[in-house]
Amino acid sequence: MKITRLLTLFFAFALLFNISCLSDNDNEMITPEISYGNGYFISNEGKFNDKNASVTFVTRNLAYKQENIYAANNNNAVLGDVLQMIAFSGNNAFLVMNNSNKIVVVNRNNFKKVGEITDQIFQPRSMTVANGNLYVTNYDFNTNKYVTVYKASDFSFVKKIEMNGPAEKIVEAGGNVFVQNASGGYGNKITYINTGTNTIQSEITMPGDINRMISYDSNVYTITGTATDSYIYKVSSTGVLIPADTKVLTGIPNATNLQIENGYFYFSSGNKVYSMKMNSPTAPTSPLLTAADGGPYLTLYGFSVIDGRIFASDIKGFTQDSEITVYSAMDGSKIISFPAGRGSNGTFLNQ
Repeated sequence: MKITRLLTLFFAFALLFNISCLSDNDNEMITPEISYGNGYFISNEGKFNDKNASVTFVTRNLAYKQENIYAANNNNAVLGDVLQMIAFSGNNAFLVMNNSNKIVVVNRNNFKKVGEITDQIFQPRSMTVANGNLYVTNYDFNTNKYVTVYKASDFSFVKKIEMNGPAEKIVEAGGNVFVQNASGGYGNKITYINTGTNTIQSEITMPGDINRMISYDSNVYTITGTATDSYIYKVSSTGVLIPADTKVLTGIPNATNLQIENGYFYFSSGNKVYSMKMNSPTAPTSPLLTAADGGPYLTLYGFSVIDGRIFASDIKGFTQDSEITVYSAMDGSKIISFPAGRGSNGTFLNQ
């Protein structure tokens, strides 16, 4: 397998790779065995209908990467069409394949396929794990909008839960599951599912249309925006909106891409990325960094904050491979840029 060198490190022998020999090309080397147990998976959704979705692996020290690791470890098998995201449970990684109507299950350490979930799967969008079960949102932007539940132990179908609105992002918080009933910045509902009974506990109405919903420290956070200001709202693991913890982002329009790490909020407005302490009473007055402008709906198509780093993707209008730029989450300085697959939409830590 060919591995691309990203950074030259003095202590290269400390990498997790079992390196056998270095090729004549100083940017590549060959290795007989790779462990993916301590690094980043980048999900590349590919171009719609082209079945060219892929996963890029990058070592945690940003020194090396390998493209299309699913094909590399499964006899050049085609992964499928539109990889939405990657979830984890035990030794498995779950690849949510939207237009292929399936969840591909691989061993998270060697990326070999161990199974596939197709029962009741239709245009899957997102996935989370709670109480020994897998929860998947299915939404075709039309009449089909529901959550399917499977046992994490054997992937068998448990239940189908119909939604009253779009079934987009799904997260776990405090052992319960929350579904974002908003798509493309339209919709202000969250459905709270009790994982003990796998029934809808309540429907939460947010004060504005939801641009992004995440889970952090057993709570749910959403970010909404208007043409002039934006807002971050907090919902408890029992489905209660906490108005006292609302953050008003004055002068920052249509914020999205909310992430939280080490006591900081991170979010974007256009191609500007902002950070602020979670306990700060005021919004930032200037951006942490300015990323590539990919145009409407495509700017910062992938945005993840992990390990004190911001992973931002420029997908170049799906016309060519994406460019990933990694920034310092503390000062916004650029660390490195490198190419990845077509339509990179997220980075996930595997450890």
